[in-house]
Amino acid sequence: MTFDTIDYESPASAQAPSDLASPSEDQPYFAPPILVPTSVADEAPLSSQDRAKRTLWSSRISLLLVAALVGGLAGHYASTGSSKGGVTINSLSTSPGGAVLPSGLTIPALVQKVEPSIVSIDVKGQGTEDQGTGMIITSGGYVITNNHVIAAAVGGGSITVTRTGSTKAMRATLIGTNPIDDVALIRINNVKSMPAVTFGNSNALVVGDAVVAIGNALGLAAGTPTVTQGIVSALGRTVTAGSTSSSETLNNMIQTDAAINPGNSGGPLLDSHGAVIGMNTAVAGTLPDGTSAQNIGFAIPVATIQSLLKQLMAGESVVNHGAFIGVEIMSLTPAVQAQYGFTVSSGAVVMSVISGTGAATAGLRQGDIIVKINATTIGSAQDVSSVISALKPGDSVSLHIVRGSKHLTVQVTLGTQPAG
Repeated sequence: MTFDTIDYESPASAQAPSDLASPSEDQPYFAPPILVPTSVADEAPLSSQDRAKRTLWSSRISLLLVAALVGGLAGHYASTGSSKGGVTINSLSTSPGGAVLPSGLTIPALVQKVEPSIVSIDVKGQGTEDQGTGMIITSGGYVITNNHVIAAAVGGGSITVTRTGSTKAMRATLIGTNPIDDVALIRINNVKSMPAVTFGNSNALVVGDAVVAIGNALGLAAGTPTVTQGIVSALGRTVTAGSTSSSETLNNMIQTDAAINPGNSGGPLLDSHGAVIGMNTAVAGTLPDGTSAQNIGFAIPVATIQSLLKQLMAGESVVNHGAFIGVEIMSLTPAVQAQYGFTVSSGAVVMSVISGTGAATAGLRQGDIIVKINATTIGSAQDVSSVISALKPGDSVSLHIVRGSKHLTVQVTLGTQPAG
């Protein structure tokens, strides 16, 4: 299956609500966790995906916007009518009601709360112009986004951001990159007292939770984000996102049916309280047989982003050597442990083993829990990615796994990251 990515945007004119003004200059604000049972997706994870950057000077994305007029009755009117030339025209002066989320918050209220912390991103470099979305995470102007959104700026391009409701583009500086996890950090130049998003608890998600996505869909206009609503449709997905020149395998992704499009990448997936629980990154496209996917998008869990912030804020950039272990994994949470009766409380659960890989040769099985790689303790799916990213194809690693009540050690020879 191939996938297209997405990009989001942010507002500027609205004032930051008081509960979003608490982040310090250099530290993002994390909402206290709320523990809710999670579930492991019971479908086989998707295996391939194409990222779709919003690239103005390439032919990768062709967009056709069609507007259609819809006739028929629009509804009932309660007001008295006025008569002009013998024709009675009915009208209603009350405002339309906003959709209400399970938290009791309406979608318009949620959007107004979060928009000031979201920006659209424009990147120029290497003969391309790419557009995406970012989230302000500190009052000092740090912005988190997808690595593929700012990739054209690596090695010397320019980055500008625009807040919602504004037409003023502000310069930004690239701070740190992590192409393996498709996360990057930029900082808006010469700003202070910026409103920041609130991070929620992605480990508490369950299938069916309500979500809202905000972003610079299709790059239609900076400063005017698109808002869509949906649910969490699956958890723990592994997808391979790719362009014509590169690909990446992303683990433990949130799947959603909220509409996301090229331009949404780097924007927030919000829970019903307005807290960020994911960063929209990719959307399913067309299968090899020509079948088009419908309403299947993917977001990086905010827990993964949190685990990378210290490194990114230090200005570090990860080098992807392309090593591949050959498993699709998700983080082991207390809820998953209780549901499936696992004998350990942390680690990375093997969702599936890819045939022909080092993991398959070593005998790994679905349901195995990776608790250590070489001398590094594994507490989540993100830890596996971090360890493997520092290695190269052909390297051998010792995997310490838990299988039922047994503790086993197997040797795995790393392969090469598959193409998208």
